[in-house]
Amino acid sequence: MNTEKATCKEVMNHICDNLGEELDSPRCVAIKTHLDSCDSCKKYFTSVETTIQFYKKYNVEVDDNTHKRLLDFLGLED
Repeated sequence: MNTEKATCKEVMNHICDNLGEELDSPRCVAIKTHLDSCDSCKKYFTSVETTIQFYKKYNVEVDDNTHKRLLDFLGLED
């Protein structure tokens, strides 16, 4: 399991890949600009990142239903 922290570029690539956009597309540039200036989104992404890091670090084992609910709550796919 890779527990290295993702870089901003990797996060943006992941977001844009899931949107079917190139990293330098107007949509991805707008998302990056928004994330750079929106305290609410920064807090949200920090909380998601923290949750994921704790989940990985402590190797939390939960049943499949709980795992699915956590991913759904965080807006992540398994």
